[in-house]
Amino acid sequence: MDRKGRVPRDYDELENRRRNAAQLFRKGQTQAEVARQLGVSRQSVSRWYQMWKKGGARALRRTGSPGRNCRLNAAQLKHVEKALLKGAQANGFNSNLWTLWRVARVIEQETGVHYHPGHVWRVLQKMRWSLQRPAKRAKERKAGAVEEWKEETWPEVKKKLAKSGVGSSSKTRAVSLKNHR
Repeated sequence: MDRKGRVPRDYDELENRRRNAAQLFRKGQTQAEVARQLGVSRQSVSRWYQMWKKGGARALRRTGSPGRNCRLNAAQLKHVEKALLKGAQANGFNSNLWTLWRVARVIEQETGVHYHPGHVWRVLQKMRWSLQRPAKRAKERKAGAVEEWKEETWPEVKKKLAKSGVGSSSKTRAVSLKNHR
């Protein structure tokens, strides 16, 4: 469930880049040379240099992943997952369709931790669950009748191409090219 158009950051790679910058600073290279060699902006190198001057290479280490930590520990996540695997009906809902609101309610019932339904997808993502949508088909649907309709009725109903000459791509001038040569 990645955000559309965004590539997840590789925090280890970013830390390696800063570590390489520290080595280059130690060798006496200028900030412009470091930026060019590592393919990063001069502003980033300037910020790294200031951090390096104050705290050395340790100051350029990764501080952890950004954002708030999950309020559920690994044991609680497993407990929630077991409850979800039983199905929505087993958890007291009318249908077996999971919604974020329903999952939030189960999380709170099982662990006592309240999540807003809009943020439950992050918990599901952490458990490696993905979005699933049920097929929208009528219960009364008859597969045999559908196939029969596709094979017999649809070809008759479908538009057939006209047997006329070369057409025009213009909607306003559907004139044969024979008259204009």
